[in-house]
Amino acid sequence: MKQWYAFFFILFCFSTQAQQHTTVDFKHIQANITPDFTTKTITGTLTLDFEILKNTDSIYLDAKNITDFKIQLKNAENQPKTVKNSAKFDKNHLIIYSDFTAGKHYSATLNYSAKPSQALYFVNNEGQNQLWTQGQGKYTSNWLPSIDAMNDKIEFDLTVIAPAGKTVISNGKLTKKEQKSDETVWYFDMQKPMSSYLVALAIGNYDKKEITSASGVPISLYYYPEKAYYAEPTYRHTKQIFDFFEQEIGYAYPWQNYKEVPVKDFLYAGMENTTATLFSDTFMVDSTGFDDRNYVNVNAHELAHQWFGDLVTETSSTHHWLQEGFATYYALLAEKQVFGDDYFYWQLYQTAEQLKELSDRGKGEKLLNGGASSLTFYQKGAWALHILREQIGDESFRMAVTAYLQEHQFDNVESDDFIAAAEEASGQDLSAFKANWLEQSAFQADAALESLKKSEFIRNYLELSALRKIALSEKAEALEKVLTLPNDYLGQEAVHQLADAPLDESIPLYKMAIASGNRWVRQAVATSMQEVPAALKIDYEILLDDDSYVTREAALLALWVSFPQDREAYLKKMEGVTGFSDKNIETLWLALSLATPAYKPQSKQQRYKQLLEYTYMRYPFQVRENAFKYLYQLQLYEKQSLKNLVLGCVHFNWRFAQSCRQILDMLLKETMWSNALRDLQLGDQKAQDYLNKKLN
Repeated sequence: MKQWYAFFFILFCFSTQAQQHTTVDFKHIQANITPDFTTKTITGTLTLDFEILKNTDSIYLDAKNITDFKIQLKNAENQPKTVKNSAKFDKNHLIIYSDFTAGKHYSATLNYSAKPSQALYFVNNEGQNQLWTQGQGKYTSNWLPSIDAMNDKIEFDLTVIAPAGKTVISNGKLTKKEQKSDETVWYFDMQKPMSSYLVALAIGNYDKKEITSASGVPISLYYYPEKAYYAEPTYRHTKQIFDFFEQEIGYAYPWQNYKEVPVKDFLYAGMENTTATLFSDTFMVDSTGFDDRNYVNVNAHELAHQWFGDLVTETSSTHHWLQEGFATYYALLAEKQVFGDDYFYWQLYQTAEQLKELSDRGKGEKLLNGGASSLTFYQKGAWALHILREQIGDESFRMAVTAYLQEHQFDNVESDDFIAAAEEASGQDLSAFKANWLEQSAFQADAALESLKKSEFIRNYLELSALRKIALSEKAEALEKVLTLPNDYLGQEAVHQLADAPLDESIPLYKMAIASGNRWVRQAVATSMQEVPAALKIDYEILLDDDSYVTREAALLALWVSFPQDREAYLKKMEGVTGFSDKNIETLWLALSLATPAYKPQSKQQRYKQLLEYTYMRYPFQVRENAFKYLYQLQLYEKQSLKNLVLGCVHFNWRFAQSCRQILDMLLKETMWSNALRDLQLGDQKAQDYLNKKLN
């Protein structure tokens, strides 16, 4: 009998929860949040305003990790009622029981404590305590009781109590700050509703640069005070992109302001929280790093989401391309303004190749497939918009996008909503387009190729790539022509076609490529050679001075491998060069110097300690990842770095954890290392459990 009752209760709750948006409409959540960096917990007070749409005896908030709570409900007559005994926390929801009447407005106050297991992260590395959130897809309820469903849009206003000296960033406008002893209270106001996955909070040590869009929107660009020189190259072109979007989209930026905030150990490249994009601080670069690995694409992509995703939000994952496809396409349009037409068509070509390859293997996916891959939602979605624009024309496309946003602003949408707007604007029947690009699994490669061929650059590239299987002696003149004042992409293709050619024929062309002065062509030379021919040595050594961290890293490794007699000279030249924020050149240099016995033997132990130091949690995971990789290659792990590796296996950043797990698996295959791992006492139960499981 208890089993049947439990089944009925679960079924009842599931039905109630699935249909709640038709029962209650949450209008406003005012949240007062206090994080504790020591205990990694949250305490908060929420004031909820909502309207009952149907008579019901219960409503709920999505909530996880709650350790304590108290709720006071005010009914339609504004009479307070403490309902803790009439409320329940079932590990996923706070359920409030009362006699709720349709058409009535209610308010409630929730006091709670939580210890988040995800979605809100406390990070301490490089001497900084940070806190940041990541709510997509339905994770905000891990630290802020709310409504996970994207279809329930709520106005969120956050008040945050943080340690004095820290900067707090959240959604909306900062209306005031109050200093209280060793704490500061920050008040944020949002004027429009949004889905809960877009609620954001970041706390850290920041300075900011303030700029203003052509339309007057305040834009705050945050950076670490000790790395102020990263600010300009990182945020280069931001105003240009913002102004372009407002003009191109035809709908004014819909929020009060815009903020961009770098954070440590972030899970993704960036996240488009309403008015407050958070992004991985690995995109913070100096002027040398800008051309190698800049923030422009992520910058434009997350900004485009402020319209496509934040202003209009998908009803379900079936229509996810309306967010990611649009953001990808508009980011490409912005990059076209910054980097030119060739860049735009090159990116389209690259993604078309990926989509065609997937489709040719029978792995193609419909855009209207809620379980599709990122490649489908992002890149196939962008291609669908590119083809649609060509089909209906620029003017009709812009009219369709503007009308679509105006009609569905601050609401949820399906694909047919956009198709209807495009049909209305163009006067065309788009059923064939919908069938081919939204409902068809196969990628429309022929249509994509015809579109690409409208670019003279792509036509030239296709002609050049057709020479790949031809002997160098038969195409040398054509490649030489390409390498004379080369186009970035054609020049790279020419270099890659030299790979398997006889050296006596390819060396003159390699020399031309290096002498071209084109950073991308020279980078292609550096990254395509694992060993450098003696006849190219003097020319190739110039690449150690290139204005590119990618080129210099590849050149150092290739020269060190190819010319053992000159290793000390190469190491001396590159000593003190850091590279990107992941210390790509420095960590490679440390590894190569340790593998060169004759290089400064008196400081070898110091260099070894530095490489070991980079495995600790106090460094960004990208630095740790490099250190773990080189220690494995050198077979120089010791007790503490093994501990740090296992701790990395349970890190919250799953990409980093996966990298650590792969190295651990390789170590466990070797008796010496598996024995050493068996003796470890980690002091972290989650990591110890993971290691014990692997050992057993």
